[in-house]
Amino acid sequence: MSQRHRTVRKAPVAIVGGSGFIGSNLADSLLSDGKPVLVIDNFSRPGVEQNLEWLQRKHGSHLSVETVDIRDQSRVASALAPAKAIFHLAAQTAVTTSLLDPAKDLEINLKGTFNVLEAARQAGAPVVFASTNKVYGSLPQIAVREADDRYEPADDAIRANGVDETIGLDFCTPYGCSKGAADQYVLDYAKSYGLPTAVLRMSCIYGPRQFGTEDQGWVAHFLLSALSGRLITIYGDGKQVRDILHVSDAVAAYRAVLARIEDLKGQAFNLGGGPRNAVSLRTLLSEIAAITGRDIALHHELARTGDQPFFVADTRRIEAALGWRAHVPWREGVRDLASWLLRHRLQPLPEAQRYVA
Repeated sequence: MSQRHRTVRKAPVAIVGGSGFIGSNLADSLLSDGKPVLVIDNFSRPGVEQNLEWLQRKHGSHLSVETVDIRDQSRVASALAPAKAIFHLAAQTAVTTSLLDPAKDLEINLKGTFNVLEAARQAGAPVVFASTNKVYGSLPQIAVREADDRYEPADDAIRANGVDETIGLDFCTPYGCSKGAADQYVLDYAKSYGLPTAVLRMSCIYGPRQFGTEDQGWVAHFLLSALSGRLITIYGDGKQVRDILHVSDAVAAYRAVLARIEDLKGQAFNLGGGPRNAVSLRTLLSEIAAITGRDIALHHELARTGDQPFFVADTRRIEAALGWRAHVPWREGVRDLASWLLRHRLQPLPEAQRYVA
């Protein structure tokens, strides 16, 4: 074949943890727009291969796949060498697992992120990193009062707008420490090396292609349990409040940040549903009972270490920077997820490992 007629493959966007819940939705969005995508994953979480098979059936040769554990520095560097941009979503995702095995949590979340950053520095590729609201700790400085079905802040501004990025970092639990340290490393690579990086501190993301467990993906876990007639364990009294964000809105935010990465480099943003999508566990369970048309069996345990009685993301900063906003109302989004689960995941799932790299 002559040089003139040879097909030149475009550099891919790499998604580390790309077979997971958010990663597979992000990959689908990019691939649907004709952008080549490289999925990097170790496929350790049962069921994520279904997400990969779905992507491969839908997008074929535009999708490349590398089986890599992010703890393996040389393999990470090699796999990411051709990437023009990197979304880093791989993590050990559960507080409980981090308490049981803090060494593995550290290796995956901090050393793994360091490996991704070094590979990105070698490749000259920007990085958008998935952080967590757990970097703010249990938020003891936010006084809450108890209402009928929820906790709410005593502070009027926080009650109206949520918790903003100035609240201050306060790492708690090994998971909070590993993700928080990784968060800071990502930001520092913009300062120290000029690498275009940005951080999204996520609240609770939910939607299709999610595997729900007690420790991660709790909206899907509640729905799956209710649809299957399984007992749901509530840690605490169920009045904890979170803002939930549909994955389609999360994907839009990730893509918007990458599109403006040179302007936003070195910055961290809260990403969640905001006050309009804030629900207590009790409120969500009531909605699920209405969706399923059946009573929900509940069991209560003590509140877990580091749990926040109230976290609602103040998203005004990312809205101002990008013109982004959450479009899917939480009731509509939860019904959408219930419909998807009925079609694709109603069979009881095996107990999932709570990490994916």
